[in-house]
Amino acid sequence: MSSVADPRTPFRWQDGERLIVFGRGTVAGAGELLGAGYALLSTPRAIAQAPQLVGHAAKVHEVGDGRVDELAAELRTTVRGELLVALGGGRVIDVAKALAAAQPPSRVAAIPTTLSGAEMTGVHRHAAGVAEETPRVRPAIVINDPVLSASQPRPELTASGGNALGHALEGPLTRLANPVATLAALDAARLIVAGLGLDARSAAVAEPDRDALALGALLAGYVIGSTGYGLHHVVSQTLVRFAGIGHGLANSIMLPCSLRALERRQPDVVGRLRTALGQDGGHLAARLRDLTGASRLRDLGVDEETLERCAEQAAQRAELHLTPPAAELAELRELYRAAW
Repeated sequence: MSSVADPRTPFRWQDGERLIVFGRGTVAGAGELLGAGYALLSTPRAIAQAPQLVGHAAKVHEVGDGRVDELAAELRTTVRGELLVALGGGRVIDVAKALAAAQPPSRVAAIPTTLSGAEMTGVHRHAAGVAEETPRVRPAIVINDPVLSASQPRPELTASGGNALGHALEGPLTRLANPVATLAALDAARLIVAGLGLDARSAAVAEPDRDALALGALLAGYVIGSTGYGLHHVVSQTLVRFAGIGHGLANSIMLPCSLRALERRQPDVVGRLRTALGQDGGHLAARLRDLTGASRLRDLGVDEETLERCAEQAAQRAELHLTPPAAELAELRELYRAAW
């Protein structure tokens, strides 16, 4: 079954208080939406791809590697402005959201350079020192230009696609699932699968369909922003935080294992996903994982001590209750061991 959405058709979507603009060339018109005098948070790679955004910024702040809560805490004393423009991947966008939450009434405009979907959610860690009950921030402006959002080299793009596919496949399985998000999830999954050449009728393609991947990731981000996340994202995000693995690789390696655990919980929903995609989700996830070049956690240097720490940390996450029954420590150990 083909996707309903056409990734080559630009659109402007007013979704409540936020504006989403999608399509090739949209970053060229970003000045009309952003104005001038904003604080730009970015990375050297992203700035090189969209240098025009630098000229209208009051100040440019580089976001380095590290944890979102710690990075945001470090930048709180230097980042100022009513509008924080995040040009980059999930880490950059989440840091901007954390800063805006800590410094109301700042707003965030997100221009993604990966398939993380972070631009579509109000999910982020707070800056260290900010109270957990502080309201979180969802970007008010999203500018998704496939030339940027699907710009990563093929290996990184594939791993980032694994992250997006995880959003699409887990969203319909949480307690907060709803018909609109489920429809978006199915279309997102089809676009991501087709974009990577992983549909049931073809082998992986030499050059991915970057427009399809960009729209698929945006829709998948909408899904996870609506439905929240559960078991799969808990185990993946815990690996990122405590094993130092990138989001894309963590999601790609864990997805075949976590999908089996989710299918035990909701076999009917997973069956509908299988029908919509024309193939078994676990088999599809395994094919995508193998394309990243890292099929096991041990390939990335994760040792058994770290594996145990991740299981213990994951067991403390409240989000596990969104995919009931909440996984307990023994099951989490089994999942990590299966991916190790």
